[in-house]
Amino acid sequence: MPKSAEFWFGLIMLLLSALALLAWFVCWQHPESISLVNESTVQQRWMAASLTLAVICLLIAVIGTLLMRQAGKSAFDAQLKGVNGDDVPVPKKDATSTSPAQAMLRELKQHLRSRYQFFWRGKVRVLLVTGEEAAVEALVPGLSNQQWLEGNRTVLIYGGSLSSEPDAEILAAIRKLRRSRPLDGIVHLLEPDETLSPKQSDVYHRSLEKISAALRWQAPIWLWQLSQSAWSQDEREQNAPGLTFSARAVPEDVSTQIENLIPLLREQGMTQISQQRSHDWLLRLSQQLADQNQQWQQRLAPWFASQRKMPLRGLVFSLPERAHASASVHPHALSDSALWQGISQDKMRGRRTGLPWEQTLAWTLMGVMLLWGTGMMVSFGINRYQIVSAAEKAQTLVTNPAVNDQQLIALHSLRNDLGLQQYWLAHRSPWYQRFGLSHTQELHAALLPWYAVAGNRLIRDSARAALETKLTRLADLPPASPLRATLAQPGYDQLKAWLMMSRPNRSEPDFFVQTMKAVQPERNGISTALWQSLSPDLWFFYAANLPQQPTWGIKADAALLAQVRQVLLQQIGQRNAESTLYQNVLQAVRRNYADVSLEDMAPGTDPRRLFTSDETVPGMFTRQAWEGGVRQEIEKAASARRDQIDWVLSDSRSAVSQDVSPEALQARLTQRYFTDFAASWLNFLNSLRLNPANNIADVTDQLTLLSDVRQSPLIALMNTVAWQGQTGQKRAALSDTLINSAKDLISQKEKPAIEQQVTGPEGPLDATFGPLLALMGKSSGAQLMAADSTLSLQTFLTRITRVRLRLQQVAAAPDPQEMLQTLAQTVFQGKSVDLTDTQQYGSLMAASLGEEWSGFGQTFFVQPLNQAWETILEPSAVSLNAQWKRSIVENWRTAFDGRYPFAASNSDASLPMLAEFIRKDAGRIDSFLSGRLGGVLQKEGSRWVPDSAHSQGLTFNPAFLKAVNQLRELADILFTDGTQGISFELQGRPTPDVVKTELKIDGQMLSYFNQMAVWQAMRWPGENLKPGTLLTWTGVGNGGQIYGDYSGTWGFIRWLEQGKRQRLDRSQWMLNFATPDKRNLQWVLRTQMSDGPLALLRLRGFALPDEIFSVDAVSASQSMAPREAAMDELPTDMDGTE
Repeated sequence: MPKSAEFWFGLIMLLLSALALLAWFVCWQHPESISLVNESTVQQRWMAASLTLAVICLLIAVIGTLLMRQAGKSAFDAQLKGVNGDDVPVPKKDATSTSPAQAMLRELKQHLRSRYQFFWRGKVRVLLVTGEEAAVEALVPGLSNQQWLEGNRTVLIYGGSLSSEPDAEILAAIRKLRRSRPLDGIVHLLEPDETLSPKQSDVYHRSLEKISAALRWQAPIWLWQLSQSAWSQDEREQNAPGLTFSARAVPEDVSTQIENLIPLLREQGMTQISQQRSHDWLLRLSQQLADQNQQWQQRLAPWFASQRKMPLRGLVFSLPERAHASASVHPHALSDSALWQGISQDKMRGRRTGLPWEQTLAWTLMGVMLLWGTGMMVSFGINRYQIVSAAEKAQTLVTNPAVNDQQLIALHSLRNDLGLQQYWLAHRSPWYQRFGLSHTQELHAALLPWYAVAGNRLIRDSARAALETKLTRLADLPPASPLRATLAQPGYDQLKAWLMMSRPNRSEPDFFVQTMKAVQPERNGISTALWQSLSPDLWFFYAANLPQQPTWGIKADAALLAQVRQVLLQQIGQRNAESTLYQNVLQAVRRNYADVSLEDMAPGTDPRRLFTSDETVPGMFTRQAWEGGVRQEIEKAASARRDQIDWVLSDSRSAVSQDVSPEALQARLTQRYFTDFAASWLNFLNSLRLNPANNIADVTDQLTLLSDVRQSPLIALMNTVAWQGQTGQKRAALSDTLINSAKDLISQKEKPAIEQQVTGPEGPLDATFGPLLALMGKSSGAQLMAADSTLSLQTFLTRITRVRLRLQQVAAAPDPQEMLQTLAQTVFQGKSVDLTDTQQYGSLMAASLGEEWSGFGQTFFVQPLNQAWETILEPSAVSLNAQWKRSIVENWRTAFDGRYPFAASNSDASLPMLAEFIRKDAGRIDSFLSGRLGGVLQKEGSRWVPDSAHSQGLTFNPAFLKAVNQLRELADILFTDGTQGISFELQGRPTPDVVKTELKIDGQMLSYFNQMAVWQAMRWPGENLKPGTLLTWTGVGNGGQIYGDYSGTWGFIRWLEQGKRQRLDRSQWMLNFATPDKRNLQWVLRTQMSDGPLALLRLRGFALPDEIFSVDAVSASQSMAPREAAMDELPTDMDGTE
């Protein structure tokens, strides 16, 4: 079955693609079979070219097949539309008829093909004849009607007049006639009387340019001037004399050629006249040219000016053509073709407009061949020179194995050659070597073994010996030698360089060079300057090529390796080395981050209006430093430790102690950094001090600024500290959360009502900044569970705002002092106000921060309210002191000053009046304290003590507290059972030479006559009818005597005052009374509470203090003054000067 063209085209393309793929496979898997080196540049080029060819052929096959199928489908659809039922063809419409120009073209092609057979396009000369129709008919009869004439391999085609628009259809037909060279020339006919003015020449130029553009071809142009003769010229031999111009002709050439043509015309003209007197045209033409020489030069000047666009080839003169009878028989025959032979046989051809590709291609190929040939010669010379030079250098190194300067220089020169070749192999050879003769790869492969012999002798072996010497010295050092610490880091570098030589895959050229510079600064047999100049390059080349040339390596001594590793691991594990590493980490980032001051921590505010501090936080202990440099430096240090342990100090990670592992080092460095981080911030924050406030206006301003959401330095500082405190926090990954949830579902354990395991972010600063973050609601999960949810910075600021509003109300009142005292009285009386509540709240917040934040907590949460408290209470304290003095102290003094027992006086104080003052709860003093100071004083047992929560900022007078507590204790003794009186017991004791003693206290008798001692209950005061105390005694040799008779209610106290008192235990006292005859009368006093009646003896000299609080009245008055008045009252340096 015959195959279609589509099938054969696709099959050929597929075969070409398969061959290209086969070539690619051979280049890839078996390059040696086609003389290619594996992994070479040439192999890669061949593989790329074959693969590209395969892809192109495959694309051509696919695209060509699709196009042919589309074309076949279009043809089938057209054929289908061209038939009716039963395959009856559809009659063609008249619209499809060809145009006259196409008909002419078809007719001309058939004529030429039938007349000249094959290759007729190269056998004929096609000329386009233009001009007025009359002129054309005069010269070429029938051309204007027949459109074309042919004769003697010359084809004339009528192109119409240049004065009108060119016929596009005729030009298109001419271009199709012979596409490679549409025309061999254009002949424009000039009428006999046409003078060819510049204007007319311009019209002709424009028309000719359009013809060239339509044909895409610039043909030579001939101007044909028709002449007239008064005599008949029928029998004269037809000829057309003329002028020809070169492509570079100038107007002067016209005159020269005319002058050269005139003699020839005259000679031929005389000959023709001699034969026939009427044949005078040539002679007359010569005379006309002689007369019009300058005119023709001027006429043709515009044509020469546009010679590059419109090449004027010549100027022809002739008479009109005679009519021939054969024209009616052969309408397209050129009757007198000999007249046109001069033009048709001209060798000058036109050229294609634009870039002529044939000529360009030819010249390009010639240039490429010339360049390639020159390149091959240059490449041959350069490659030969390189081969010969490299061979001479290799021979010099091998034949003379001494160690001297010449050997090192030769080795370095050969190393430069090899390095240059390696660069060419990696980045392609220079262009002057890439002409098919480059032997860089072969030369490089041949030189490497020669270089290895000399390089190992001069470089490798000496480097190995130098390194082993250094390492042996380190290994032989005693364990306690200080040189171990000094040589540890250089020893590590030397060990690493030594191991690189035995492990080529670990080679680091730059590191090897730097280490060898310190290890081997000189070489025996070679000058030091030359060695230091050339050896680094040779070391680098050795280390760089070691991975590709493993035979250049060495075999390490296992015993020496183990000893050196042990020494270095011991040094790495020491803390001082880790401290140095930590300091290096800080030093690396110190210069990049500026210290943080108070203003930097509260941006957008003026913190100096509230706080002051001369301290700063080092810039390296900030979150920016941690995230921007410190963390990376610690990881870099751990990575360096990992590299050390991975292969330099150990062949396996498991053989190294956990203490020197990279993970442990990173953890310790991180912990140490955050410890210093927290300490730096704590030191700064605890150093902050609150600016003092002198009056209520200053306090109000401070509280206003403190609670302002936009301008508060406290809020800005807390936000900064909270952000810094979250440094290093890590959040649990989503994958970990999902895994834990899945584990809980699988375990099916009963979960508690309150989840104890929290999943919030955790950071290394949680232990320090956790309490502060909890106050701001930014704490981690564990801290959030432990934090007191009732304490928050927002609540504190809200309470501060309430206090500030209350103080502003006080300041704006008509009588600020009265309103302030009323506010203070509510505090003194124990009524809760915003200020005391906020003060307690601030103290609780400060306490919740812990001891290490004590300075910060006091400054921020306690002192602002303490200052406000002091400002409020100082004026009120002065007023309360006055009330105390007026209502209590003055009455006390009136009742008791100068009376016993308060003074040594015969006048007794009124015991009922004393009870009126000191009676518990109902006494004047207790009533005053409970009613006026119930908010700042509280009872602890029988004592009055300041309330630490509400009395902050108040300084109680110590004498006041001592006095009221003494009276309180006395009231407990005097009113033990609720009634006024003291119950106690007395027991007599025997006295030598005393027979009997009688003691009578307010009518109560105690008689003792040396019998067994018994306790007798007594009470003071006793019967009011018989107040007083009487003591009598009877001795052995005398009768009864009176020791003392003390009348009045205070008689018993006066008697106690006369004796000597000695405490026996907590409730018993020994009382001794000396008689005039030196006898001691003794009684034992047993009290029911405390000191009993002896407590009244301490009232001697007792006086109530005038002040409850220790306060400066002047300062208190200034605290209520406006800010301007307070400033005016401050003393200046000029006060008191004259």
